[in-house]
Amino acid sequence: MHEWDADTRVDPTGDGRFTAHLTDRWSGPGGRPNGGYLVAFCLRALGEVLPHPDPLVVSAHYLRPGVVGPVRVDTEVVRTGRRLSTGEARLSCGDREVLRVVASYADLGAATGRTLVLGEAPDLPPPDECVDVHGGARRSDITVADRVDLRAPKPHGWAQGRPTGTPHTEFWIRFADGRPADTASLASLVDSAAPAVLELGEMDSTTVELTVHVRARPLSEWLAARVTTRYLVGGHHEEDVELWDATGQLVAQSRQLALLPAG
Repeated sequence: MHEWDADTRVDPTGDGRFTAHLTDRWSGPGGRPNGGYLVAFCLRALGEVLPHPDPLVVSAHYLRPGVVGPVRVDTEVVRTGRRLSTGEARLSCGDREVLRVVASYADLGAATGRTLVLGEAPDLPPPDECVDVHGGARRSDITVADRVDLRAPKPHGWAQGRPTGTPHTEFWIRFADGRPADTASLASLVDSAAPAVLELGEMDSTTVELTVHVRARPLSEWLAARVTTRYLVGGHHEEDVELWDATGQLVAQSRQLALLPAG
């Protein structure tokens, strides 16, 4: 079993409720469980109670940091239809709700209709011609960096102690143990990428809300990522992420609003 599958396992206890365990293997700055990792529990639980196979749109509101240890996921089926089904999931540590997710599911394998793509995938050398974006510099508290491979033509500026001042990065991303990306795991991957504000010298930020649009089922292990921030206002910034598979297919988009530490 791949690490992501083992570490996001949920066990049903009846009536749409599940138990699970947060590990310390997917932590961000400060040892806090990564936001995309937390979302995975909600989506795996919703995948058990909704009839459609693929999360299509996910909206996650972070109420407080997650805590390593046992957790509970409570789900509610809001509506089921022929093409879409919608549910809500609440992740709690003890008696404190940490995360609330509303998601609509569909069958992307059966999607039909007009397609128009005006953007294009990042123009990157093949992954085996790229290097680790961290340049060998990793923080021991950020364990999610050990679970996900990030490769670019050269190490990112922030990783070399020389932020570029331009919060825009492009790189390859995949699970480090070779797990193929699928629609269930894309919401984890979009939040596992190194934040673009690192290139502004900001080494930490906390997600307030994350929205993910899943566009297609990935057809490759490596995905090309584009991460951008354009507006940093009053300590809040957006982060836009695109993920493209190696065939040039857009597989996911996300936007999150995040908060920098008070200074």
